[in-house]
Amino acid sequence: MTASEIINKKRDKTHLTFGEIKFFIDGIVSGTIPDYQTSALLMAIFLNGMTDKETSDLTKVMANSGRTLNLDMFGGLAVDKHSTGGVGDKTTLVVAPIAASLGCKVAKMSGRGLGFTGGTVDKLSSIPGYNITPDFDTFISTVKNVGVSVVGQSESFAPADKKLYALRDVTATVDSIPLIASSVMSKKIATGSNSIVLDVKFGSGAFMKTPERACELAEKMVSIGKNCGKKVAAVVTDMSKPLGYAIGNTLEVIEAVNLLKGANIPDLYDECVVIAANMVSLAKKIPLGTAVEMVKECISSGAAYVKFLEWISAQGGDVSYIENTGKFPAAAHKLEVLAENSGYIVEMDTEKIGVCAGILGAGRAAADDTIDYCAGIILDKKTGDSVKTGDRLCTLYTNDKNKIADAEKMHLSAVKIGGTPPQKTPTVYKTIL
Repeated sequence: MTASEIINKKRDKTHLTFGEIKFFIDGIVSGTIPDYQTSALLMAIFLNGMTDKETSDLTKVMANSGRTLNLDMFGGLAVDKHSTGGVGDKTTLVVAPIAASLGCKVAKMSGRGLGFTGGTVDKLSSIPGYNITPDFDTFISTVKNVGVSVVGQSESFAPADKKLYALRDVTATVDSIPLIASSVMSKKIATGSNSIVLDVKFGSGAFMKTPERACELAEKMVSIGKNCGKKVAAVVTDMSKPLGYAIGNTLEVIEAVNLLKGANIPDLYDECVVIAANMVSLAKKIPLGTAVEMVKECISSGAAYVKFLEWISAQGGDVSYIENTGKFPAAAHKLEVLAENSGYIVEMDTEKIGVCAGILGAGRAAADDTIDYCAGIILDKKTGDSVKTGDRLCTLYTNDKNKIADAEKMHLSAVKIGGTPPQKTPTVYKTIL
């Protein structure tokens, strides 16, 4: 068996065996298969696709290419959640304490933001003292005692995925359903949870631009999870406008806290209820409808907020900032962006709004860029809202005043105002089991 023979098979639309996939992935990790041959296989997969079995086999091999975690100690209550990325997506900050307060065990490894999407680890890092890199024993003990711990993604899990992703990015093979699905699921399977809930987004602020494409990806990932012995649900959600009103690390933490304290943020609330309910339903083996009611009560009673405080404290965070969010440092500069004409917001280019937050310093263009935790956007108007000339569309925040003008232009270019209100669409499009 050689790498060339495997490339030839996929080029000629012949299915690969588990052994062939393992041979290739092992070669990628060990360095015995060069990047140019890996790139050739990636392009063959991009052009010709993979069967469900091939994709599941690829996922299993990638999951076992490095360290794996066994969470059977939690008796089936371990549940993980993953989002495919969005703008203003702070759902983990809300659903993790909800699920934990209802008896689930949330042992979650999250990534940093890159490009126009935010990262959960960056949001948590904006809380003074929060430790995103505890040692393994502390991570597990926190899950055991508190019910939730969220830490930075370790490169020791699914190292094959890191190598493949870097090549996909430079060979124009990112937008491949089998490659996306195996990338996401290999890391989720390697980190050991029995149940997995996926938030698969579509729209202008997502990698999947249409609901049909998002559903295709969701179905593929659910199938992979089941083939690997996991309980999986995929919630397909709309990212054609930002989620909630806050974009940026500290600003999103504050908004998540406000929701847990009872603030009215309809789209964020609706999405979090569905995601958290699926987590509880899968982990505790109870009907989804029952889980929905439990989740709503958990928020309204304040139990989820109390659990959030317990979680942040257990990982070294200064909870006085959560109890009084006015303690968070404010950006040195702000600017109100005003509507240039009257009508209705008929469309938002959510990716551009994410880029706008990045210009202000809230995100990264490259992996080693420094984050300004104070930077970001507070929206006043979103798709469907009526506006008059001079109304405030949003407020921009940054510690670099030289970035404000470019960010203002970007936001204005992202908001389309028309004469007729658009049709309302639900935040949660579909759930796939």
